[in-house]
Amino acid sequence: MSKGLLFVVSAPAGCGKDTILEQVLEKAENVGYSVSATTRAPRPGEVDGTHYFFLSRERFEQMIAEGAVLEYTEYCGNYYGTPKKGVEDMLAEGKDVILKIEVEGAMNIKKLFPECCLVFILPPSMKELERRLRKRGTEDEETIMRRIAQAKNEIDTALNYDYFVVNDDLEDAVSDLMAVIRGEKCRKQRNLDKLNEIKGE
Repeated sequence: MSKGLLFVVSAPAGCGKDTILEQVLEKAENVGYSVSATTRAPRPGEVDGTHYFFLSRERFEQMIAEGAVLEYTEYCGNYYGTPKKGVEDMLAEGKDVILKIEVEGAMNIKKLFPECCLVFILPPSMKELERRLRKRGTEDEETIMRRIAQAKNEIDTALNYDYFVVNDDLEDAVSDLMAVIRGEKCRKQRNLDKLNEIKGE
């Protein structure tokens, strides 16, 4: 059984990455999702263990000390990180795995898994991103302005990624991300063993 592929998806807050990933995971076959851990409070409708593992700061720092997170970062005053065991188990089972993480964490994952595929989801414009953040109605003005400033910094790092997906239309964005997943599985370097098998070597 071949090992699964690792996909890292990043995007500024308000770009719709959660909605895109939800639909991709419904449609894609043999693709798992690594639930991140965070110390931020749940938003209305978010479920522990589904959207995030919501942890206390003390518990998160304990996991860091134990080496139980692949990567972590502090973003807007809260920790975000990737629990190690779930990712390693799914990849070993031959499942492709999607990680939804911030840009700093993505660069750390790339060092640990050089073969992983990095995908950056972009907003159609900064103006539209601000509109979406305000429409959520979950944050105060200071937090919104901080997220917009953070988004500009994150977009500056997008050139470190392998693919861009612009979320102007949800259906197109979902289709584009699924095309990336399919395309990566067909990449020559990932299929040399299959080529030799076909040739009878």
